[in-house]
Amino acid sequence: MIEALAPNHWQQIVTFADGERLLINNTDLDTPSVPFPREQTYPPEYTEAIAQIKEQHQQELERLSQELRIGLQAEATGKAEAQVQEQIQSLQQLFKEQKEQNIQLQQRLDEMESLRQLETENQQLRQRIQELEHAVEQRPSQEWGNTMTQQATKALNKQVKQALEKTIDLRSLAQEPPKENAQECLRLMGMALKNLASAMNNTQALEAAAIILGSEPTPAAIAYRAEQLEMLPQAVSDIRRVLSQPGCTWQEFWAVAQEYEVIKQDYWGELTTQETDLITALQNTSSQPDTIGIGSIVAHADPYRTLYVERGEVIQDLGDEVIVAWDCWKEQSKKTDRYFRDELRFWQPQ
Repeated sequence: MIEALAPNHWQQIVTFADGERLLINNTDLDTPSVPFPREQTYPPEYTEAIAQIKEQHQQELERLSQELRIGLQAEATGKAEAQVQEQIQSLQQLFKEQKEQNIQLQQRLDEMESLRQLETENQQLRQRIQELEHAVEQRPSQEWGNTMTQQATKALNKQVKQALEKTIDLRSLAQEPPKENAQECLRLMGMALKNLASAMNNTQALEAAAIILGSEPTPAAIAYRAEQLEMLPQAVSDIRRVLSQPGCTWQEFWAVAQEYEVIKQDYWGELTTQETDLITALQNTSSQPDTIGIGSIVAHADPYRTLYVERGEVIQDLGDEVIVAWDCWKEQSKKTDRYFRDELRFWQPQ
C-alpha cells in the first residue's frame, strides 16, 4: 500500500503486509489500481508564482498570435496590392495595344477614304474623257483644231504671266534705280535676270546674270554670289561707322572688317579715297602682319563656312596660294588644304 508521498515522479514508498517499507520504481509496480500521481505537486508558496508565470506565458502567446495575424494580414495585403498593380500594368499594356490598333485602323480608314476619293476622281475623269470624245465626234476637225490652239495659247500666256510675276521688272528698275548705290542696282538686275532665266529656262539670261554678278553661270553660284552682295550695304555701313570713331585703331577696324572679308573687293569699291587711305594708314601703323604667310594663324574668311571659327596655321607658301593645317582636322585623314590668301583672315579668339 502507498501510504506516503514519494520524493520523485518515478518512484513510490510502498508498505507491505509484514510492515516492511520500501522505495520501489513505478515500472516495478504492475497493479492497475495503483493511483500514480500525474502531476508534480509544489508547495503553496510556489503555486502563485507558477500561476503568474503561466498567465504571463499565455499573454505572450496571445501577443505573438496577434502579431502573427497582423503579419499575415500585411503579407496578404502586399500580395493583393502586387496583384492589383500587375493587373493595372496588364490593363495599361492592353490599352496601349488597343490604342495602336485604333491608330492603325484609322490609318487604314484614311487610306480607304483616299482610294475612294481617287476612284471618284477617276470616274469624273473618265466621264470627262467620254464627253470630250463625244465632242470630237460632233465637231469638224478643223474647228476643233482651232479651239485647241486657242486653249493652248491661253494656258501658255497664263504660265508666262505667272513666271514673270516672280521676277523683278527690269523696266521699272531702269526708270528708277535703287537710291543706295550702283552696286545694289547691279545686284538687283542680276537677280532679275536670274529669275527670268529660271522662269523661261533661258541660258543667255543666266549667263548675263553671271556676268553682272561676277560669278559662274550656274543657279547655285549666282544665288551664293547674291547672298554675298546682300551683305554689302551693311558692311559699308559698319565699316564707315568704325572709321568715324575718334582714335580708331587697326584692331577696332579689323574686328568689324574680318566679318566681311569675303566681300572685301566689293565694299572696298564703295568706300571713298579718304576712307581707303585711312584704312591703309591704320594697317601700316599696326602690328598686324600685312599679308598672310608661313606661321600666320588664320581662319576662313567666309562666314558661311564652318572653318570661319576654326583655327589653322599656314605651313607652306605656294606663291598665290598657301597650305593651311587646321587644328580641327588633326584626327582626320585630311589635315591640310590649300587656299588663296583672300580666302583667309587672321584668326581672332572667340
